[in-house]
Amino acid sequence: MKTPKIFESEYRFCLLLWENEPINSTKLVALCKEQLGWSKATTYTVIRRLSERGVVKNENTMVSTLVSKEDAQKSRLEEMVEETFEGSIPAFIAAFSRSKKLSQEDVDQLQALIDSYQEE
Repeated sequence: MKTPKIFESEYRFCLLLWENEPINSTKLVALCKEQLGWSKATTYTVIRRLSERGVVKNENTMVSTLVSKEDAQKSRLEEMVEETFEGSIPAFIAAFSRSKKLSQEDVDQLQALIDSYQEE
């Protein structure tokens, strides 16, 4: 099943929800006002839109996610690599490593990941 698209502001909302779910919608409205500066109407609009796309559910005033944080991150990353780097993982890693110095630990982790794919 393909993960539904989650836009940037919706993703910030989901981050709050993943940390606090399941959560009463009234408490979620207060949290969104405090953390995101959103009005009650904005929060309920986002809940409705994400519910329509199958990202969250709102049952009996309790809001929870239907999509895991890991699946959302994977989907967002795949979309970004496809759109920005024409689907090329090496081009993505090259651009990333030019903009941020990789530590030896980062390099070791990437090498371990590459090695694990070569063993399959």
